[in-house]
Amino acid sequence: MTISFLARRSEYGPPVVMGDEAIMSKKAHGTSAVPVQDDLRWACDKDTADRICNYNRHYAEHSGYFLSKQRNFVSLARKEFEQNGELTFYDSNTGKPLFRFHGGQRTFDEFIAESRAHGWPSFRDDEVDWKNVRILKGGEAVSADGTHLGHNLPDRNGNRYCINLVSVAGRPVN
Repeated sequence: MTISFLARRSEYGPPVVMGDEAIMSKKAHGTSAVPVQDDLRWACDKDTADRICNYNRHYAEHSGYFLSKQRNFVSLARKEFEQNGELTFYDSNTGKPLFRFHGGQRTFDEFIAESRAHGWPSFRDDEVDWKNVRILKGGEAVSADGTHLGHNLPDRNGNRYCINLVSVAGRPVN
């Protein structure tokens, strides 16, 4: 999927934290200082993750990747959410928290339904960890450390962050 058909915006209102293009400058491993983690959650493919996270600015994993039976994402995510009261998504490179689904503005089923309708996990403003996520001019969503995440594709309900599962399948680093 390319984003050439999307309206390009240079600014988004609060609470969005805009980032500078320098975040995505060349580093030791593509746009990141480190490669993706070896043991990604939800059986995400490391090679796909590395390509999408670190050597890519416009493309995405295929639509519906997160729904693959091999990944079993929906059932595993539901179980984690029910056990912990939230579901945290970590940077596949650094292990820093990027998104937290907490059931504040919508139910887990609504989160999955919206994600399914758009083809990628879809987050809203109150689910973004703005300490670690930036939005670049044009809507590209990236981590503050240079991981390509996806894109902000606002709809009638506000900002909607369509995020590659491979980009947020990391494990927390202490």
